Amino acid sequence: MEKQYVEKRDKGCFITGTRISLDSVVLAFLDGLSPETIASEGFPVLTLKQIYGAITFYQNHQDKIDDYLKQAEAEFTVLRQKTNEPSFTQKITNMD
Repeated sequence: MEKQYVEKRDKGCFITGTRISLDSVVLAFLDGLSPETIASEGFPVLTLKQIYGAITFYQNHQDKIDDYLKQAEAEFTVLRQKTNEPSFTQKITNMD
């Protein structure tokens, strides 16, 4: 039986048995970090097997995951723009 390195839960994908999102590992990989660097500097709680498993999962589902990452980036951009609106900023600064 093949080991599953990625699980879907809470509307996202995570490294099985952890709270580390697949997004985090994939984005580090896409930024050019090696699996060894991702393990040692980014997520020392993950094994190399878990990281390679996550990258393999990404490569096997690349189109869907790339679309998901683009959508998440667009949603983040909208949220960032909303939080930079003067009315929102004024509400926060007037809470004192």
